[in-house]
Amino acid sequence: MASVSAPSQAAPSPAASLQRGIVKMVLSGCAIIVRGQPRGGPPPERQINLSNIRAGAMARRAAQGQPDSKDTPDEPWAFQAREFLRKKLIGKEVCFTVEIKTALGREYGMVYLGRDTTGENLADTLVTEGLATVRREGIRGNNPDQARLCDVEDQAKASKKGLWSEGGGAHTIRDLKYTIENPRNFVDSLHQKPINAIIEHVRDGSVVRALLLPDHYLVTVMLSGVKCPTFKREADGTEYPEQFAAEAKFFTESRLLQRDVQIILESCPNQIILGTILHPNGNITELLLKEGFARCVDWSMAVYTQGAEKLRAAERSAKERKIRIWKDYVAPTANLDLKDRQFVAKVMQVVNADAVVGKLNSGELKTIHLSSIRPPRIEGEEKNKDKDKRFRPLYDIPYMFEAREFLRKKLIGKKVNVTVDYIRAATGPGESTPAFSERTCATVTIGGMAIKNGKGLHSKKEVPIHRVADISGETQKAKQFLPFLQRAGRSEAVVEYVFSGSRLKLYMPKETCLITFLLAGIECPRSSRNLPGGTQVAEPFSDEAMMFTKELVLQREVEVEVESMDKAGNFIGWLHIEGVNLSVALVESALSKVHFTAERSAYYKTLVSAEDACRLRKEKIWANYEEKPVEEVVHVKEAKERVANYKPVYVTEICDTLHFYTQDVETGAQLENLMETMRAEIAAQPPVEGAYAPRRGDICIATFADGEWYRARVEKVESPARVHVFYIDYGNREVVPSTRLAAMPPAFGIRTLPAQATEHAFAYIQVPQDEDARADVVDCIVRDIQNSQCLMNVEYSGATCPHVTIQFGDTKDDAGLGLVKEGLVMVEVRKEKHLQKMVTEYLNSQESAKSARLNIWRYGDFRADDADEFGYRR
Repeated sequence: MASVSAPSQAAPSPAASLQRGIVKMVLSGCAIIVRGQPRGGPPPERQINLSNIRAGAMARRAAQGQPDSKDTPDEPWAFQAREFLRKKLIGKEVCFTVEIKTALGREYGMVYLGRDTTGENLADTLVTEGLATVRREGIRGNNPDQARLCDVEDQAKASKKGLWSEGGGAHTIRDLKYTIENPRNFVDSLHQKPINAIIEHVRDGSVVRALLLPDHYLVTVMLSGVKCPTFKREADGTEYPEQFAAEAKFFTESRLLQRDVQIILESCPNQIILGTILHPNGNITELLLKEGFARCVDWSMAVYTQGAEKLRAAERSAKERKIRIWKDYVAPTANLDLKDRQFVAKVMQVVNADAVVGKLNSGELKTIHLSSIRPPRIEGEEKNKDKDKRFRPLYDIPYMFEAREFLRKKLIGKKVNVTVDYIRAATGPGESTPAFSERTCATVTIGGMAIKNGKGLHSKKEVPIHRVADISGETQKAKQFLPFLQRAGRSEAVVEYVFSGSRLKLYMPKETCLITFLLAGIECPRSSRNLPGGTQVAEPFSDEAMMFTKELVLQREVEVEVESMDKAGNFIGWLHIEGVNLSVALVESALSKVHFTAERSAYYKTLVSAEDACRLRKEKIWANYEEKPVEEVVHVKEAKERVANYKPVYVTEICDTLHFYTQDVETGAQLENLMETMRAEIAAQPPVEGAYAPRRGDICIATFADGEWYRARVEKVESPARVHVFYIDYGNREVVPSTRLAAMPPAFGIRTLPAQATEHAFAYIQVPQDEDARADVVDCIVRDIQNSQCLMNVEYSGATCPHVTIQFGDTKDDAGLGLVKEGLVMVEVRKEKHLQKMVTEYLNSQESAKSARLNIWRYGDFRADDADEFGYRR
């Protein structure tokens, strides 16, 4: 910013009295801003332009919102002239006389360094150094100051100084950069090393505009870890300062404005550059806090490189003295009793990386959040990746697992000292933020050392990736994995979650997978569970058993022996921690009973002995136990004859595997009434299309091709457009869009009327493996019995469903036997004595079909050659 010559109508001041002030800012080589002494607030200031000289104009950025305006570069030697004055004057006392004051209020005068006119004349010095030119227009011969300046300028020209040097001064023009294309990459490239800078502008106490040297980047920097009161801008452009905003701005200006500093650029979230300004006289961030001009902010304190505990201590000092923004401060823990402010707790669980669950001496569990830190989180574009993927914060957020493990290994199971720092009030949900309940934020110490997180999050190394397979409930994956765990013997694991006293989720570090683990050999009280038909009520002592297991093994390193798995893909076995068998410990504590499956294990005697001792003491689950009288064992002879108990059923669906679904005729009327009532209610209050989000296992309602609503179970969700459902009252399956599904009205769930479709398979029959032959069988049986009433008798149990014989409702002929007689299927030979009569009848029919060369027997008995090419094996 350069001075312009005084207008011709401007008149000299009537009395050029000597005035004093402190130089706040140097605008250019011939203009400065002088301030007074502060008295109860920011002092007054005025701009003084040096009389009779002119320095080059500084660069100016194009006006915002005016597309035709352009950036104006420095004039030659303008920046050097400004710097010459800045280094000489900033923060120094000067005296000055105002010679001319224009109609617009601009003041021109002589400025001297020091308290009187014996000090250095700044205009003379600038002209002598060749950094300014003399205004020769309108020179008055009787003005000795002007004459002297002309002589000094002639000497500078002769000496070829500054403006008068050869080359025109093009090398003195800065390449000023107002914007940075990628601020985050720019900040990362500096590696948090101090960089030289000049503070060009102070927006408020904690936000400045800095010129980074030597590349002349002009950047806005927000101080890391703190926030000062700001100036609110209204729609009409008017600014209203918050309380103490002006004072905080002056505090920063008086110490940093146009000073040489070093800045550590620490982070750049959301295009905001965070940094710390270092000055030889101190750290402005800590000073602002100590003097009550700023408060700590957690979101940016995490990147502060000079020690966050120093900031907290400085803020605490201001709070205790109740100065400035803290004048009305009341400590959040002031209303807490001493026992609630400082206490000892045993760490039971580490939640993510910023909170722990501690057990107090009273037995109460309390969640404690670590003060002034936040756990790792996904920022920017990463948030939008893999939206359809099952998101697991512990493994999918970079460094979350490492942070959790750091705390787990250091704290779990140990007693810590807790000092409550503040209580964060509960917050409601915002546009993009969830609701949070009230949080107790505290400093947690163990052995006198405060717990902090490691430095990995701020490392420039490649982010670690945790590919953890969750095979809980994945039956096929569990089957493949079972042999490896059985052969491994004792395997290391970490207990991630406790569902109940005997049901846990384990992380297997060597195998990098998650499994659901059931304790073998015991029967633990069941906890309450949400089931499709409602909530399962908790059994007595289930909560005590779960708490016992949590306290003993949660997030501890354990050893497991896997013996088997159940049909849901859960592994069953024994869990050991520091030599203690958890199954035995639960039985010894009278929180579990011995299961009969323990008889074949090596721990059976120990389990029975512990159970007998608890039963005698009548503790907990044995409190109401009464010895039952020994009853005489009556040996029931095996039935010699097959018992036929045919009941009427309605065949609703036949599968390609020759399994079929039936409805009980006796409950048919109940189903029809329920369907009719349910559809009437849905018609009166139709569900909102697309409002229901299906999940595997849900019991819901679905519209079939006929447009009617039926009860269904969700078997698989590929996408919103492809949801696999099973109609629980009819046995058929369908793939439908989620828009054809809705939540089950509570009055019509399976608790009101159980699912009516029951799966069965034909007894005494082997289904052909050849696809064409099997299709012929299915077609035949569909024609014969589907959607018709038949008689059914259960013959024996199968792996997945009962095996039955079916008789036609009118002729009472055996449908399965008819298939054998037609040569469409083979006979499955059963060895039970009471079934031999039926097996013989079926085998005789099969021999007749073979003799007649019917269907699958048209080429003779293919089984004799073990002919795989026919699709059959013996």
